[in-house]
Amino acid sequence: MSIDPRVLKTLLQLQLTSNLDMSGNSTTATSGDSDVFGALLQQMMSGSGNSTGLSAVADALSNSGAVDSGSSSSAAMFLQPLVAASYGSAAQVQPATETANMTQVSGGSNSDYDTLINEAGAKYGVSPTLIKAVIQTESSFNPNAESHAGAKGLMQLMDGTASGLGVTDSFDPKQNIEGGTKFLSYLLEKYNGNEAAALAAYNAGPGRVDRAGIKTNEDFAEKISNLPKETQKYVGKVLSAQSQYV
Repeated sequence: MSIDPRVLKTLLQLQLTSNLDMSGNSTTATSGDSDVFGALLQQMMSGSGNSTGLSAVADALSNSGAVDSGSSSSAAMFLQPLVAASYGSAAQVQPATETANMTQVSGGSNSDYDTLINEAGAKYGVSPTLIKAVIQTESSFNPNAESHAGAKGLMQLMDGTASGLGVTDSFDPKQNIEGGTKFLSYLLEKYNGNEAAALAAYNAGPGRVDRAGIKTNEDFAEKISNLPKETQKYVGKVLSAQSQYV
């Protein structure tokens, strides 16, 4: 049974980020929090006609061991898009765990790079909100960020990947955003616009995602346990960050 990708994306946002704050720290869900998520899911199931598919997605996420039941704050954040969606209105980059240990030099803000992000997004057909979310998650908009493993710049490109993308200086915001967006565009095309699958590949590498048997967002939900925990959390963090820019 087909699931509206907007609905699936929102469910992934809610379930994957529910046990993390925006800094990636673990939080504890309460039984009341579980009731909130359950109520939202029940509302979706009663009106969408996709109860079997939605139940499978929710069960897969809940049983993965890397996620928890939804928190009330997350539920509030995603309630509006959830209802709107339902009723019709070689690791190429550095993993999230390494990104957290990067060297911070001089940071920036998302508004500093709006022009570059919009230009790259238009050129490669990638939503600027997604580009911003990746940058926020990878480097917190620090153009000089460098991880211990050698990932560099705003979108945390490894040297080999950067070279293949035509990037000669990963600390140059224009080149980094251009290269990172180009790579993200390639992944979105490879996975037919399925953002969860593409983001997993951006973090863990396409080879790892392919070996996990993941090609779509539905595959991601069903086979989430085949991916590293850091990649599961990374996808949730990016989707959560993206909601800030919509």
